[in-house]
Amino acid sequence: EKLECLPVTGLQSQPPPEEQNYGATEAHERQGPFVSVSRNSSAKRDYLTVGVLCYANLINFMDWFIVPGILLDIQQYFNLSDGEAGLLHTVFILCYMLAAPFFGYLGDRYNRKIILGAGIFFWSVVTLGTSFISESYHWIFFLSRGLVGIGTASYSTVAPTIIADQFDEGKRTTMLSVFYICIPVGSGLGYVLASGMAGVTGDWHWAFRVSYSLSLMGLSLSLYLSGLFCYRLKSWIVHIGTSSHPILSNLSRFFLLTFSCSFVWSSLGLTAMAFVTGALGVWVPMFLHRAQVVQGTVSPCLEKSCSLSNSLIFGGITIGTGILGVIAGAEAARRLRKINNRADPLICATSMFVSALCLFIALMMAQRNITSTFIFIAFGELFLSANWAVVTDILLYVVTPRRQSTAIALQILVSHLLGDAGSPYLVGTISNVIQAKNNHSVQWGFRSLQYSFIICVFVGVIGGGFFLLTSFYVEDDRKEAEKL
Repeated sequence: EKLECLPVTGLQSQPPPEEQNYGATEAHERQGPFVSVSRNSSAKRDYLTVGVLCYANLINFMDWFIVPGILLDIQQYFNLSDGEAGLLHTVFILCYMLAAPFFGYLGDRYNRKIILGAGIFFWSVVTLGTSFISESYHWIFFLSRGLVGIGTASYSTVAPTIIADQFDEGKRTTMLSVFYICIPVGSGLGYVLASGMAGVTGDWHWAFRVSYSLSLMGLSLSLYLSGLFCYRLKSWIVHIGTSSHPILSNLSRFFLLTFSCSFVWSSLGLTAMAFVTGALGVWVPMFLHRAQVVQGTVSPCLEKSCSLSNSLIFGGITIGTGILGVIAGAEAARRLRKINNRADPLICATSMFVSALCLFIALMMAQRNITSTFIFIAFGELFLSANWAVVTDILLYVVTPRRQSTAIALQILVSHLLGDAGSPYLVGTISNVIQAKNNHSVQWGFRSLQYSFIICVFVGVIGGGFFLLTSFYVEDDRKEAEKL
């Protein structure tokens, strides 16, 4: 009712036919002048679409964590400090999050499958180019990671809303769970692929070349889903040429349709998750290596090729805990919603608190017992993974369908800007400062990372608090979104 006074023209008043069914909605629940969702596509094609998106998501996150999987080798090859090594991930995430709003804008207006295919093609080509960078051009390596971030932004922004187009609420949660399982699985496979190829070939560059081949397969599958490109491109050009865009009207409409208290607080909670997972993903193999050096079980890495066993183990842990965590989180949400309408944010809050506790115990035990450290890191990742699908489902039911891509893009921007864009670099920089103030020894090499990791524990607790705040508003915001 509150939008009746706003004039609507152009794209908003007369969306083209191929855009009218964008956004997740339940036809029997959400009715309004801006929602027209068709679910006439066959179930077989819907599941095929999810399968293709899951594969692309798997490859996407494999590319994210190839660098952490061989960070020791890259650090030796380019002669990088801890801070510079952490900056690699920061550059990637900064480009990723800054590109996300642009692709979110496009995703709300144009064919998402074409955007997705173009993004996969772009990051695949850049990944292949990365494998040919020589040691004297380390700045090109930083640049290439930023370009890969831009390519992956196009995929991460629009893929969840393609799934939302295909299924109603019950199946949507299940499909999102399958989709988000690919985040930890792909992340773990990134470690495994990177360390495995470096070990087999003796050259870490081959990890990027194999990743490129896998990305090409994802590109082929996405192009199959995209349909008739030339026909749709022509319709876009005609539509753009005949549309007008009143700026004030569109801005007012954008804020009213997108923002809610639940969206803001859950996005900040996701930011805390991203901060912790970003720092863990980059630094855990290095931290475990330094802990083993302190214990005397391994020797310091002084050669160009270093031991990759920690990356392999951590990659396996990431895969296993990711699968179990996403499934457990989705199942818990599905069951608890029947007795508590605020179950989703409460599950996320609890998971963040428990994960922070497990991480703290792992940090404290690292110098004495490496096995116990692995166990508690695994539990920490398990509880973090439980939130992936649940957080996205919160967004999809508290934001009106026609603004879901934009909302996801904004959430990506905030969560990565304040989260994993800076956390690896921050942890590395704090480690550098601690080492500079103490003797450059094996003991302080370990302690510097141990102490800098403590910040992740505090951020995890703060993230749990944000999800608790989300629970206060989620019921009202969901009802409001259903009216629009």
